[in-house]
Amino acid sequence: MAITNNVTQLIFTGLFQDREAQRVSFIVFLPMYMATMLGNGLIILTVNMNKSLSSPMYFFLSHLSLVEICYSSTIVPKFISGLLTENKTISLDGCMTQIFFFHFFGVAETLLLTVMAYDRYVAICKPLHYTTLMNRPVCHVLVFSSWVGGMFHSGIQIVITVQLPFCGPNVIDHYLCDLHPLYKLACTDTFVEGIIVFANSGVFAVISFLFLVSSYVVILVHLRNQSAEGRRKALSTCASHITVVLLFFGPAIFLYLRPSSTFTEDKLVSVFYTVVTPMLNPIIYTLRNAEVKNAMRRLWVKKVNLGGE
Repeated sequence: MAITNNVTQLIFTGLFQDREAQRVSFIVFLPMYMATMLGNGLIILTVNMNKSLSSPMYFFLSHLSLVEICYSSTIVPKFISGLLTENKTISLDGCMTQIFFFHFFGVAETLLLTVMAYDRYVAICKPLHYTTLMNRPVCHVLVFSSWVGGMFHSGIQIVITVQLPFCGPNVIDHYLCDLHPLYKLACTDTFVEGIIVFANSGVFAVISFLFLVSSYVVILVHLRNQSAEGRRKALSTCASHITVVLLFFGPAIFLYLRPSSTFTEDKLVSVFYTVVTPMLNPIIYTLRNAEVKNAMRRLWVKKVNLGGE
């Protein structure tokens, strides 16, 4: 039976109701989004322009930065523009599209972080086999699988959601389209759909997080047998990745590892992983990585020299 939707337009309540708070938020979040684009774009450019950064670790890092740009751009431009307007609206089809790409890029990032943990495990625990296990074709397959996995996951979410009838109200208590706040508007019981989201997003996030934690436990145990210098270098590399994992998985587990409902805190947590975390990732990776910093410095010097000719 065809689904009849009386609702074609949805209205966001936004992050804050106060107009002054919205203006302040615009002043704060616009530079943060620009920093996200600039920082992640710079990492992509640096990795692809420097032969010294041709290892699998930097190949995965450049793809992670690409995912961050896409992930943030799915939500933040609409959110920032809405801070300056009284009526924050989106079509129902636009809402479904936003949900699809939001989850697509989110899960692609989850899988990429998992791939990066595997790369560090092989590099530290199986160094003699590293070039064989992590050759370029294997790296391409792992990255491609991350994108396909994200698309598959998001496809499941959308197939479930588009079958729900929406006949009013049409006000989303959020600043973005996501499954939990949208399900509250459906004029039917969404308990089963909420359980599916719980399994498809929440349990998936926990399993991925546990896999990542396990891989780093194995790495730490293995490092006990290495020299102090070897431990320092390995831990320095892994520390950045662990920090990014915690920043990404903490909010995801909080939001999706529960039945469908909306908490007031959801909006603030969502701001953290849609605006703040994508901006912090390039900073975390560059500040703790001498190779990336040196490559960026060489790229800048080369650009200055070319500009001076």
